[in-house]
Amino acid sequence: MAENFKKVTEDFECEHCGRQVKGDGYTNHCPKCLYSKHVDNHPGDRASDCEGLMEPIFLDQEHGEYSVTHKCLICGHTKRNKMQKGDDFEAVLGVIQ
Repeated sequence: MAENFKKVTEDFECEHCGRQVKGDGYTNHCPKCLYSKHVDNHPGDRASDCEGLMEPIFLDQEHGEYSVTHKCLICGHTKRNKMQKGDDFEAVLGVIQ
């Protein structure tokens, strides 16, 4: 984990699908639709001025762990994030189609 990581526990409403999401301090995307929000410059800092929705565009696996790559719909920034246990498998399959 990055040295400058800041754990921030926040609940939020997904701006893409409307689901109420209970955060755990590591939650960075909606478990239903997998969309994220561009709020950080560095993980947990909430310093980004963009605040655009981040679309899940790519799924990969490394060392037995799945990750999804998100791309900001406003500025184009990309970020790779680990999948969480509660993520919707149907949504995951949608990313790889």
